[in-house]
Amino acid sequence: MWEIGTGPAGVRAESSVDHSIYADLLNRYVHDGLVDYAVLKAEEDRLDRYLSVLEQVNTASLSKNERLAFYINAYNAWTIKLILGAYPNVRSIKDLGSLFRSPWKEKIARIDGKVLTLDEIEHGIIRPQFKDPRIHFAVNCASKSCPPLHSEPYRGADLHGQLDEAARRFINDPRSTVLRDQTLHVSKIFDWYSKDFGGDSVGFILKYADKALKEKIETVPLIPAV
Repeated sequence: MWEIGTGPAGVRAESSVDHSIYADLLNRYVHDGLVDYAVLKAEEDRLDRYLSVLEQVNTASLSKNERLAFYINAYNAWTIKLILGAYPNVRSIKDLGSLFRSPWKEKIARIDGKVLTLDEIEHGIIRPQFKDPRIHFAVNCASKSCPPLHSEPYRGADLHGQLDEAARRFINDPRSTVLRDQTLHVSKIFDWYSKDFGGDSVGFILKYADKALKEKIETVPLIPAV
């Protein structure tokens, strides 16, 4: 399907990225936010084919929503590739780093003729260019403390609904947000990226909290904690 819109710097946006391979892999091997690396390893060549698809994309030809979806998918897919490259001899993505360099600073992602790190995708492109705090619940760093990996690709046409769902799912998970003894315990994400949330993490949480959680937060004098 072709999408007509406006890309960066007035570039005509008329292409949509084929995420079909990635969609099938996520559907089959990601359950409840967890990746079945043991089984996915046997289909690593298909993931490589998807990454090759991304490598051929000219991001300047994409509409704004398609570009953001592209970068989120690229980040997540390259993170999976990073893990698979060392599997089964890896227990955590942190094991892939060294004393001098974290795995997020490894040059691995081939995009627009460049080789980027995961940090460059997230902090050099996604955060400054799109300024959308919901992305923190969409990019997955393959750590238990990270928001869960969505079991379908992000797509430009559905992006805002998907990002809302990601934020809502994470915030209403009692492992991420809990009110205890008048103290609201939340993810470190809200501390590390406070500016991305406009300095009002509680306000953001209230926007996506379900009715029960919202009522608790609004009726109790809070002592915020992260």
